[in-house]
Amino acid sequence: MGMSVTISAAAEQDAEQILKLQYLCYQREAELYGDYSIEPLTQPLDSIRAELSGGSVLVARLGDEVVASVRGTLDADGTAHISKLIVHPRMQRHGLGGRLLAAIEDRLGSIGTAKRYQLFTGHRSDHNMRLYRKHGYAPVGSRQVDERLTVVTLSKTIEAPAFAASA
Repeated sequence: MGMSVTISAAAEQDAEQILKLQYLCYQREAELYGDYSIEPLTQPLDSIRAELSGGSVLVARLGDEVVASVRGTLDADGTAHISKLIVHPRMQRHGLGGRLLAAIEDRLGSIGTAKRYQLFTGHRSDHNMRLYRKHGYAPVGSRQVDERLTVVTLSKTIEAPAFAASA
């Protein structure tokens, strides 16, 4: 009998597993852009612990193992920023990234003041772009970081619940 993947809020004791998974997952991005100094590969453990206490961090577990994670924050203007959506390479292409994206949207959208979701990815990250477009995100801007990398920002408007529209 196989185990199922569960999604829940991350706990402080997950920080080290998240960091190791992040390091593994961002190797492909670093190779794609020829830059192994990207922030996800150099982020210290204390910084991840701070994110755990200051925002919404979700993990997907297979048994006791963290196999995916995503982070989100909500700013004063109502933008829910989603970042560092990572899925263990052996778990990719099975819908887990989409499930985690929907879960963080639900978490951030339930706060009540969120008006839009926003995330970003590199211009060569085709798999990421397909995932985000499939889930309703559209490019709203780009910024050239250096000669190797242009960051594409994608956004999605949060729809008001049907009962709120009729009130």
